[in-house]
Parts: sequence; structure tokens; C-alpha cells
Amino acid sequence: MSEHADDTGSVSLPGLGWSEFFQEQVEPGEAGLEPMRIATVHRARLTAMSQSGPVKLVLPVHANTGDYAVGDWVLADPETHLLQRRLKRRTVLARRTDGKNVPQLAGANIDTLFIVTSCNADFNPARLERYLALAIQAGTNPVILLTKADTVDDPQTFQDQARALQRGLPVVILNPRTADAATALAPWCGEGQTVAVVGSSGVGKSTLVNTLAGTSQETPQPTGGIREHDSKGRHTTTSRSLHAIAGGGWVIDTPGMRTLHVSDSAYGLETLFAEITELAPLCRFRDCTHAHEPGCAVQAAVAAGTLDPDRVARWRKLGDENRVSTPVMTGPKGGRFLGGGKKR
Repeated sequence: MSEHADDTGSVSLPGLGWSEFFQEQVEPGEAGLEPMRIATVHRARLTAMSQSGPVKLVLPVHANTGDYAVGDWVLADPETHLLQRRLKRRTVLARRTDGKNVPQLAGANIDTLFIVTSCNADFNPARLERYLALAIQAGTNPVILLTKADTVDDPQTFQDQARALQRGLPVVILNPRTADAATALAPWCGEGQTVAVVGSSGVGKSTLVNTLAGTSQETPQPTGGIREHDSKGRHTTTSRSLHAIAGGGWVIDTPGMRTLHVSDSAYGLETLFAEITELAPLCRFRDCTHAHEPGCAVQAAVAAGTLDPDRVARWRKLGDENRVSTPVMTGPKGGRFLGGGKKR
């Protein structure tokens, strides 16, 4: 049983992650409805966590489960469990997939995003930057977790490379199978806090979720190995779900992502590549592409050795991808980007 539940298995609203942000959205006429938090999203059904435990929600006519994300707060009838409405999200983690204009919801109301990678061929700075841009745009705090440190001679090298990707970025080396992992991540897993775990298949995401949940979860997440020749794993998590953390808080597990497209992430990229975007206004020309123009502050920093040319190349590539991939709203207010993350 989770420490944030009492002897009957019930849990307080603050323990579930409820805050003044959500309370302020409840209308006077909705005082009789019960706040519940979405725990699983399936094609035709939703389950939620209430103060008294798990609930199978009754969906209204024509409801679309695709409009809900794990971690969402909803108001429901306490007797019939009929879902009435979803509350506005504080943060939302979403990504676009090939051929789809509507973002895929990965989780909502997430405080911290654990980005898991391993000290082997899976470690890829360019892909990590994509995750970081996604996290920043979503309004969550990113933390990189390095696994499989015992397979390399110098894991510190991987930690240094990861820390260089963003100013002040926390990077933690851990073994997701040990209790020490939960201790190392305790600063982000307090009472009422919600974390999500993302990363490639086979890096230890489901194992970490099982470690954080401890013995409180009825059905542990399935885990799998990795292929030796390319360090890639098999998909063991096929859906998103909310789990109680043994020491407090909640964790959302997500399926492994083979591809991660950047879109709707202008703010995330500006923040992630702050050392570059801060130089751009110093260029001689306002429309400088930072590729060949005279008086370019970015290229001057590269020439002086204070800016990594590979980092600049990745920044330019992600910026171009974001501009191409971000849909533009049409109509009288055309030109506004369709954003899935926290408004700035």
C-alpha cells in the first residue's frame, strides 16, 4: 500500500495531486460532483483514481476517449460515476506522429519528466534534445536518468555529455532494479507529485516504474531485454497508466518511442538552446540565418571555440523541423500555432 493512502486504501485529493489550480475551476453548481484522476485510457473506456480507490468511469454519449490523457482531472457523479467534464490541464505532454494532425496525448498534469537512456548505443544527444524540447514545451521539469552504467568503464563521460544539453539539467546515474533508485529520485517523487517516464524501449523504464511503485501495485509492468547488436529493446509497455509511488506521488509509464517529431515547440527549443538563442540578437542582421552572413554572433562563437558546432547544427535542424511540422490555424486569426503544451 502506498504511504499516501490510509488503512482503508483511501487517499486525499492533495495526495492524488489536486491543487488550488484545479479547485478554482469547480463551479458553484458542481459542488456535488467528485474530482477524480484519469488512471488509464482505452479505446472505449476510462478508469480513474478517486479518494476511495479505483473507479470505472461511465462515459457520456458520444464521448471520445482520445480527448483524455492519463493524469487528467475530471468531475464525475459520486454515485453513478458518470463523467461530467474534464478540468483544464496545468501541463500536458503531447507529440505528433506521422500522418496525423492531432497530437498524441502522453500524459497530463505532470510535474517532472524522467527521460531514461542507457550508457550504451542508445545514448544519443540529438534524440535527448528532442525529449528535452518536448518536456520544456509541456511545462514539465526534465531530469535525465542514465541506466546500465555498469556496462561501461566511465559512466561519468555520459553524465557530462547529458548535463551539457541544457543549463542546470539534473542528470542521475542509477540502477532501476535497486531500491537505491527510489531514494535517488525521492526529491521529485514527493506527496502529490506526478512524474512520467519516457525513453526508448529496453532502457529500463518499466523496471523503474516497478521499483518506484514497490509492492503497492497489483500488476507489475512487464519488462523485456535488449538486442545485443544494436542495444534496442522490445516494446513491453503498450499503453499509458498511472501508478502510486511507494513513498508518495504518482508515476505515469509510457510506451517506448522509436521516433519523436518536433512540432509546436518554439519555446522549448529557445529554452533548450539558450546559449545560442541569446547570441542571435547580437548578429549584424536581424534575419541572420547563422550560416554564412558577416557579423553573425553565433558563427563568431563557433570560430572562437566557445560554441559547439555540432550543437548549432542540431539547433538549426530542430528549428527547421519545428517550423515545417507545426500546423498553422486558418481563418480570421490565422497564423497562430496549434500548441499542445503549457501556455507561456
